[in-house]
Amino acid sequence: KKKKRRMGKKMLLLVLIVFTSCKGTSQEEKKEEKSETAFKVNKTDAEWRNELTDIEYYVLRKAATENPFSSELLDIKAEGTYVCAGCQTPLFRSEHKFDSGTGWPSFDREIEGNVAYDTDYKIGVPRTEEHCAVCGGHLGHVFNDGPRNTTGKRHCINGAALDFIPDNQ
Repeated sequence: KKKKRRMGKKMLLLVLIVFTSCKGTSQEEKKEEKSETAFKVNKTDAEWRNELTDIEYYVLRKAATENPFSSELLDIKAEGTYVCAGCQTPLFRSEHKFDSGTGWPSFDREIEGNVAYDTDYKIGVPRTEEHCAVCGGHLGHVFNDGPRNTTGKRHCINGAALDFIPDNQ
């Protein structure tokens, strides 16, 4: 009986050691190895932090995603241009905006040359990430489930990454 109890204690100790020594990825500091691309607008992290609101900073510079249905830009119906909140580069036109029902501003096409693309695997599957071609700010992702009668694309964009400039301004 003593031998079984001692064996049980050793096994428990071994299991505890294994579990406490395991370091999951959620505990690791995220260090993304992104190749440094030279953009036309290039600022230090401190400069971006100083110039952007908290949510703009996290979306544009840290590739965060804002909560769905939280953007004031969802309800804008006026004609105009959606520009990068980081550098004011024109990215999307209002006539290409549509209600996707996803909770993020959606467009069926970008202003050509002002949006760049990359592949990200953050959720375990490849997605096409969009970023501003001028400052590198993260915008969102593009999917192939947009309006069939136009491009078939859905550019699902964080409202915090954009500013709206009405045509009459």
